[in-house]
Amino acid sequence: MSFKRCCMLAASLILAGCEFSQVARNIESEPAQAPEFIGSPAVARPLAGEVPDYPHMAPQGLNTMHGDSYSSDVHHASGPLGHNPAIQSRTGSPYPGGQCATVTFDRGGRLVALCASVVGFELHLLAPRSLQLLARYRLSMRPSTFEALVKRDQSVVMTDTSGGAYFYLDDEDRAVLVDSRQRLMRVGHRQTAEGGWEFFLADSWQLGGDFVPQDCMNWNNWFPSGECDPATAVMPDLEGNIWWVTRRGRIGTLEPESGRIKMIRLPGEEIQNGFSVAHDGVYIVSDHALYAMKADAEGLPRVIWREQYDRGSAKKVGSINQGSGTTPTLLGEDYITVTDNADERMNLLVYRRAPKFEGERLVCKVPLFESGASATDNSMVAWGRSIFLENNHGYSNAMQQEDWGAVTGGISRIDVREDESGCDTVWTSAEKSPSVVPKLSSGNGLLYFYTFEPQADGQNAWYLLALDAQSGETAFKIRTGVGMNYDNNWAPISIGPDGTLYVGTFKGLVAIWDQE
Repeated sequence: MSFKRCCMLAASLILAGCEFSQVARNIESEPAQAPEFIGSPAVARPLAGEVPDYPHMAPQGLNTMHGDSYSSDVHHASGPLGHNPAIQSRTGSPYPGGQCATVTFDRGGRLVALCASVVGFELHLLAPRSLQLLARYRLSMRPSTFEALVKRDQSVVMTDTSGGAYFYLDDEDRAVLVDSRQRLMRVGHRQTAEGGWEFFLADSWQLGGDFVPQDCMNWNNWFPSGECDPATAVMPDLEGNIWWVTRRGRIGTLEPESGRIKMIRLPGEEIQNGFSVAHDGVYIVSDHALYAMKADAEGLPRVIWREQYDRGSAKKVGSINQGSGTTPTLLGEDYITVTDNADERMNLLVYRRAPKFEGERLVCKVPLFESGASATDNSMVAWGRSIFLENNHGYSNAMQQEDWGAVTGGISRIDVREDESGCDTVWTSAEKSPSVVPKLSSGNGLLYFYTFEPQADGQNAWYLLALDAQSGETAFKIRTGVGMNYDNNWAPISIGPDGTLYVGTFKGLVAIWDQE
């Protein structure tokens, strides 16, 4: 039997006979020895301030992996305080894998989630808390997924951010994304005549061919000889153009009414993170530099300013590529922050956003964590003048991680000084949060992370971790489950309008809330 036929047979066996129940099927957990709850319930201390809603997007806190157009990673709703917490989990797929990598919320509080497995990505419409599956929409298999199956190398998948994870929910509750066939899509959902729910394709535009090379490995193309450049993220600008970026440095806009597409390229640069938008521009970080951009009258992306940073000499463990691992995060009207990839210790960088600023744009450069043990591949949390971030050094992914002692940990708060003379490290916690996209609840003043406690049998017990944003003190930890199925594997925490907290895991999604 040929190698190709062997792979096709394996995939067929995976797909055969699988049913996906509407009822939430709990994620399987290994035996638990670690305590269910560590610490004490917290007292809510709401934080003043806001991130404004943005045109063409669902309300703040509900519309992207990072919560809003600023990528602030802040939710206004009050998350769990640790009072008699309830937990519900759901497997994201009956196939191997199943992680729910992105969660947004429609105007009815339902979850619009992107979940992944060995056979590809799907959009799921889920009921809050119960995680009942209301509808599903299958997306095409990513080339990296197919390549990983053929080569038996899962690292190919873990270094690919394309396929829809950086989607956004627009002001009509449609998921806007680019799939692995290079189609920019708007996928809506609606109730059926029978009272159920369904997804539907509202619009689609083809980017591949004329604009984005797509000679990618797939069932019909086993030995590609050209370029494959998957799209990684999309966001709207104020004029309603849909911006998109690709892994290999292409940046474009699509004008939905006319279908007009305009594109530029950053030669020799790679984009693997999401990006942010505000009234003053579009902010994109490559593996070489941070950019502020706007579209001209014809929709062509134009660079307003560019700031090169220290990308280091190599990719670190805990990073996807040799460059910044952070989606640019905006602070109010004035600042933007990313990290670099400096060799010994990465640095937090804060820049002034003003388009015509004269003088040094860099406000501060703050070394982070310990020498030789400093890396992050997640966006920072930002509120007011405060920036919060975790250290991902030493973690790779759920499938390949072997040495848990290599996860060095650390969570820090850095504040921008009022007089703009620099930034100060306010506190650093020794807690370990290997991979989660963290969130702040401005409704109660708690920061939420995801951590682990080794058990005597060698398995890790996984916990939702809450820190006090003002002091950095650990408030509590809630055990979600034990074993690899509950490893977070780079998925985000999200907080729904009703205060239910959701965290993606290797096998699916977990909901946590306080019982009255």
